[in-house]
Amino acid sequence: MIPDAIEVLTLAQLSRGQEWRIQLCHDHPAHLLIWITRGQGLLQLDGQRRGLGTHNAVFVPAHALFSIDIGRQGIGHAVVIPEGTPLRLPQMPRHLRIRDVQVQTELTGLVEAAQREQQAKRSLSHDAIEGYAALMSVWLRRQIMQDEHIPPRRNAGARLSARFCQMVSDRFATGAPMAAYAQSLDVTPTHLTRAVKSATGKTAADILTERVVHEARNLLTTTDHSAQDIARHLGFGSAAYFTRYIQHHTGQLPSKLRKPKP
Repeated sequence: MIPDAIEVLTLAQLSRGQEWRIQLCHDHPAHLLIWITRGQGLLQLDGQRRGLGTHNAVFVPAHALFSIDIGRQGIGHAVVIPEGTPLRLPQMPRHLRIRDVQVQTELTGLVEAAQREQQAKRSLSHDAIEGYAALMSVWLRRQIMQDEHIPPRRNAGARLSARFCQMVSDRFATGAPMAAYAQSLDVTPTHLTRAVKSATGKTAADILTERVVHEARNLLTTTDHSAQDIARHLGFGSAAYFTRYIQHHTGQLPSKLRKPKP
């Protein structure tokens, strides 16, 4: 579902109570500003795996491949900003570890104020929430300008991993195998696998599989499309192969993944 207005969600709301929604590699149709206030885990973003902890801010541009595993004890919020919202936002994914207590408090206050405005449902609440989001974008850009947040120079393998992950976001529904991605990137499948594994801890094939499985599960749980239509949409040659693929990677048949009708 593509949001039409800025909203503030807890991480539990972002995942809709289903951990696979944020733990599998996927991309979101809106920009996300994620603020972690408790817990630690792993973040995959821009083709790299990173440690994620308390008072970490993560900016995920729309359609950028990512995953988060913060555990059930983790607490945080995601500010969902639809594409086209007139805010000045970074063009690239960013992961910031915020150590200054005053700076931490500033963002926490903005997120909580926007959340209160959202819950109150007063007149002009959308305008007020957009105003808070504008202040968050200023906060974010101010932090990015700090020397401590200049990202380290990446090696060739990390750059290749980032290119591959963006390509997965763009092409995962074509049905193309990992080797076709390697060919498009002008490297061998072995080289691509090695580079992605070094940067993310996962193979290139694993990441492609996660993105396809995420989309399949999302369509199975949020739409009434038949398994055959979903298989066709994701580039599978037959519904039977799609069924075997989903069962292999989730342990369940597609029909069992659907929400029961009331």
